[in-house]
Amino acid sequence: MTLAPPIAPPPAVPADFKRAWLLAPGVIWMLLFLLLPMSMMVYVSFWTQTTFTIEPVLTLDSWRAFFATPTYVGALWTTIGLWAIVLLGCLLLGYPVALYIGLFVRNKGVQTMLLVLCVIPFWTSFLIRVLAWRPMLGSEGAINLILMQLGIIGEPLQILLFSPLSVVIGMVQIYVVFMVGPVAFMLSRIEPSLLEAARDLGAGSWKIFRAIVWPLSMPGVVVGAIFVTIMVLGEFATSSALSGRKLSMLGNIIVTQVGSLKWAFAAVAGVILTAITALVVALLLRLVNLREEL
Repeated sequence: MTLAPPIAPPPAVPADFKRAWLLAPGVIWMLLFLLLPMSMMVYVSFWTQTTFTIEPVLTLDSWRAFFATPTYVGALWTTIGLWAIVLLGCLLLGYPVALYIGLFVRNKGVQTMLLVLCVIPFWTSFLIRVLAWRPMLGSEGAINLILMQLGIIGEPLQILLFSPLSVVIGMVQIYVVFMVGPVAFMLSRIEPSLLEAARDLGAGSWKIFRAIVWPLSMPGVVVGAIFVTIMVLGEFATSSALSGRKLSMLGNIIVTQVGSLKWAFAAVAGVILTAITALVVALLLRLVNLREEL
């Protein structure tokens, strides 16, 4: 009786090959839906734009026209200014709310319920949330009526609607929840024993906040700031609805140019907007090493 020869085991698949296959879907997605569209946008920004047509002849005319037009340069600075004010407003308004939810409410169920309450406005349409501010801020709106009945003002405040203030109010209300969530998450990870030890050593409330709470919440602040930055810099609907088209952001420039079939000019504005967003996000990421903190 002869024994069958032993069957050789299949060759082992290299670990690098397995990792490459796992990364392939993500890499393909990023190539198709991020790098390729962005490369195309940069390429089109150098095309020759005529009144109603565009030709793939490379030129800098659209770039020169953008920076030579005060309206478009003004829209660029308006976008940056609004972003800074809205980001600061979201931080000042959202941080105390996150501080209460993450640090003072230790019951996880109650924390979850409070965070759900914060996102209830998102159950409605984005446009409804924006347009709902019109009856609130108008000359005959709720805020003016309340202030007049309290005797604080004698006549309606016209600055509340169709002004930069109304745009800031609308954007802060819409985007503040994106600051609350990440900050509350980081604050909820702080051990109560750490705060008690600080109090036992004689530290006051302000010193505990400055030395412990704020540094440990910085990753959440940075993540929230990234969310708010990306959405505010790309805004166009809120500024149109609440400023009465008196305030123009880069997003409004892109919408207008696309509607006029001026693709090259819209691509220029899109490239500038993308570059600003990438620069701000890169600067924010330098504040905290999220890979180690999260």
